Amino acid sequence: MNKIKKHEQVCQSALVFARRGFLAASGFSALTVGMSSSVAGQTSSSSDNAIPQPNDPNDATFMERAFEMRQYAIDHGDQEYGAVVVRDNDIIGQSWSRVILDQDPTGHAEMAAIRDAARRPNDRELHGAVMYSSSRPCPMCEAAAFWAGIRHMFYGQEIRSAGSPKLCG
Repeated sequence: MNKIKKHEQVCQSALVFARRGFLAASGFSALTVGMSSSVAGQTSSSSDNAIPQPNDPNDATFMERAFEMRQYAIDHGDQEYGAVVVRDNDIIGQSWSRVILDQDPTGHAEMAAIRDAARRPNDRELHGAVMYSSSRPCPMCEAAAFWAGIRHMFYGQEIRSAGSPKLCG
């Protein structure tokens, strides 16, 4: 019983620490993202900034778009990651890794896709959304997905399930 209680206390402490760190990082990155001139064109080249939707919306086409974002990152000299956020079979947010391009350590593709998905409807609640990533989301990105209300995560060309986002394992 003592080991279980100790594990729960450690997990609770880790949750508080992770939450504080995530909130601090979010505030910092919101400030730096707001100052970045490259963010405006982060999602689409169309004049209305709408995200082009696949003709056949399914797991494979959503993952294909995540890999298109990955290729964009590679082509522009960033880390090789891409991600999309989908709700009701529509891509509502997408991005590539922006760590190097924006000099932002929190600019992971998943974080940027979540920011994009929240910015479009001007609503930070993404309940019921699904995230597709070119690779398994790191703990920071998984925590962001959790706080955003993302329901499920998939990753890789094999479209593996990463499950529902969690804060403490």
